[in-house]
Amino acid sequence: MKKLRIAIVGCGGIANQKHMPSIKTQADKAEMVAFCDIIPERAEKAAKEYGVEGAKVYTDYNEMLADTSIEIDVVHVCTPNVAHCPITVAAFEAGKHVMCEKPMAHNTEDARKMIEAWKKSGKKFTIGYQNRLRDDTQTLHASCEAGELGEVYFAKAHALRRRAVPTWGVFPNKALQGGGPLIDIGTHALDITLWMMNNYEPKSVSGQVFYKLGRQADGPEGNVFGPWDPETFEVEDSAFGLVKMKNGATIYLEASWALNVLKSMEASTTLCGTKGGAEIHHGGSYPQDELIYNTVEHNQLMEKTISPAGVVDFFEGGAAAEAVREQEQWLNAIINDTDPLVKPEQAFVVTQILEGIYKSAETGKEVFFD
Repeated sequence: MKKLRIAIVGCGGIANQKHMPSIKTQADKAEMVAFCDIIPERAEKAAKEYGVEGAKVYTDYNEMLADTSIEIDVVHVCTPNVAHCPITVAAFEAGKHVMCEKPMAHNTEDARKMIEAWKKSGKKFTIGYQNRLRDDTQTLHASCEAGELGEVYFAKAHALRRRAVPTWGVFPNKALQGGGPLIDIGTHALDITLWMMNNYEPKSVSGQVFYKLGRQADGPEGNVFGPWDPETFEVEDSAFGLVKMKNGATIYLEASWALNVLKSMEASTTLCGTKGGAEIHHGGSYPQDELIYNTVEHNQLMEKTISPAGVVDFFEGGAAAEAVREQEQWLNAIINDTDPLVKPEQAFVVTQILEGIYKSAETGKEVFFD
């Protein structure tokens, strides 16, 4: 079988932490043939470490896509959020499959353009929500699919860090990222929650965002990643939203990089159904992922958890197990002409809700969706 030929656009943190190491584990299916970054040294370093012999390096993705001397099947978009749309659209217009890092876009307008370009292209499209591939999320999703919780009518999406502001890249730059913890880690928690509920029809959202600790002179004290610069901290440090779905279900979303809260957890969810409930605890305060079910049995309230003896989290290649699984299912979707796990329409709704929270916070009013 001919290997899929992949181009990486954006050779910074997320490409090095997730995309390139996980692609490397799929050497029987794919190879990296092109690397593009506005900083040429980063692209050159990536090509040397992960590329095939003769892999090409670019500083302009348009030049890369127009280069007829190289064959590219798939483009991975690993850039700051505001660049997701133009690169993705250009890749589809050039006839490539696209995996775009989360979130799909920094606003709904750009996300809609990406959806339209994808539909015209006939190619595969997915967004990098790798947390769906963890053991705990896969188990809980299977429970939801089997109807074990009944109708899930209330949920919480958790993305709380006590002090873990990212101090690398462009994270505090509003012009390049579009926002802070809400769009960065809140997006993962919301994606997991919507996926569990299998409900992608929001009616309205009310939200509030805070610019408090990020701009305080003593705010950076105790930060896991070292002190940040309050003078250049342009995004919110915490955000909260209440989402009402068309069927009456409600989701509470909480996200922070810096918040005076005791427990830290992200890419986590709480589900309340008519037959039972469940909670996933993942992140800072939890060295090991927890999945806890709550039910009633024989007239007694019961809690059930996954046994740690049943979890084997072994992988090779320098990428987390869920990232490797994400890459494997994505490449298989292209090879076998099947749908990827994360569908573009689902990721669009996540972007739609996140933008709604920002708009609600700005206007002080509830935002309604069509």
